[in-house]
Amino acid sequence: MIVWINGPFGAGKTTLAERLRDRRPGSLIFDPEEIGFVVKATVPTPASGDYQDLPVWRGLTIAAIREIRRHYSQDIFVPMTLVQPEYLDEILDGVMRVDDQFLHIFLTLNEDLLRHRIANQAMHPDPNRNAEIRGWRLANVARCLAAREKLPPPETQILDSGAHTPDELSEMVLDAIDGTT
Repeated sequence: MIVWINGPFGAGKTTLAERLRDRRPGSLIFDPEEIGFVVKATVPTPASGDYQDLPVWRGLTIAAIREIRRHYSQDIFVPMTLVQPEYLDEILDGVMRVDDQFLHIFLTLNEDLLRHRIANQAMHPDPNRNAEIRGWRLANVARCLAAREKLPPPETQILDSGAHTPDELSEMVLDAIDGTT
């Protein structure tokens, strides 16, 4: 199964993916942000500064998942914020063509708690770069939280990462996986 873990920056997507991998030995984590770093270093940056606006990033993300699935049959956990509805449709449609065993999770939480988490995260060892990342994440809080209302597919599981621990969330996701396989 492929599990896309969506939600605002700072909602706990990567932490949840790591907990799921710990509980499902042999499962994989694929982070499309790594492809974003390659794309940003290779092609001109879009005016928005967001590599998700580049069709090449979206295509490479789907292609990478396709190749991973071609060589590995275990669960793949994908922690990545996708809030632009057209991009979400494009990528999730592509992923579901790779593997029809698919689950889309959206982590949500209270805005004040999210802002607190972002303000206290260390995301980069360089303090200046860390401040840039923090500023970008904080500037996108409202947009990311609002995306919850526009998310396809209708089967999206919305989980509150402010009300549940990462272990509780991983149990919920594993129950959902076991209920669909």
